[in-house]
Amino acid sequence: MTLQADRVGACLGAEISGVELARPADDATVASISAALVEHEVLIFRDQIMTAEQQIALGNKFGELTLHPFAPSDGDTPELIVFDHDENNPPWGTDIWHSDETFRDEPPMGTILRALITPKPGGDTVFTSMSAAYDGLSDRMQHFISGMEAVHDFKPFRQLFESDPDSRKDLQFFENKYPPAIHPIVREHPVSGRKVLFVNPQFTIAVKDMDERESRSLLDTLFQQTLVPEFQHRVQWRPNTLVFWDNRSVQHYAVHDYYPQHRKLERITIKGDRPYGPVTAADPLDIRARKEISAGGKHGAHGGHAPKRV
Repeated sequence: MTLQADRVGACLGAEISGVELARPADDATVASISAALVEHEVLIFRDQIMTAEQQIALGNKFGELTLHPFAPSDGDTPELIVFDHDENNPPWGTDIWHSDETFRDEPPMGTILRALITPKPGGDTVFTSMSAAYDGLSDRMQHFISGMEAVHDFKPFRQLFESDPDSRKDLQFFENKYPPAIHPIVREHPVSGRKVLFVNPQFTIAVKDMDERESRSLLDTLFQQTLVPEFQHRVQWRPNTLVFWDNRSVQHYAVHDYYPQHRKLERITIKGDRPYGPVTAADPLDIRARKEISAGGKHGAHGGHAPKRV
């Protein structure tokens, strides 16, 4: 099979052709997809007719699959998360910018999501390149946040627990199993080495060693980077579309504009490693030099956000 990647977004996203994912992937195909994932961050495969078992087999080619402690899953295949929403089961909890499961010490490396039933219109997923978001920060802000850490918590899932004694006991179990995780605000991608802005409004609750007011102000500023259109690409789902994204370098937002139409997708996540970042603050002169080389000495691309790839 000859894999072809056609870029669909300025900063991220490629539609992949020349591969049938239902067939067992050989080592060369896995290597090609892995390289494309690092380069494009979001891979879109159209017209992929496959079963859940074949999707799981595909995911296992890229690493160990994880079990989500809170998301709805299939009883026979707990690694498969099922998003099945209609007028009797409204969508919940994914219409906020996030990277998957950053409340873990080792968040997933990647996520593979496959569409079975799609509404018309609506139900898109929007992705943002957080490597481009980092590049779009000012030199001073890049210097300021390098080496800083943030606290991540499973806060949105706390509302799944009631106030009765059994529910409080269950919540305590999960709090002990998933205590707040500390991750660098600027993460270095373990393959490409690019710097990534690694905070998100769903799971990041505080900046370590800052008081609450300072922490909230800084996080709000950083969260705004996901909203810059130049850093985004919007995927329009249709049946048999499969999207594989690099959870280490992108955030996503599932648009809930399709209710009460029916939308069903199935997801698996691939285990990642512990995020790491620069130990010391970045040198602003070095940052400026790299950006000038990347931009050919010209600033102000994309409305001044300069999301140039290094």
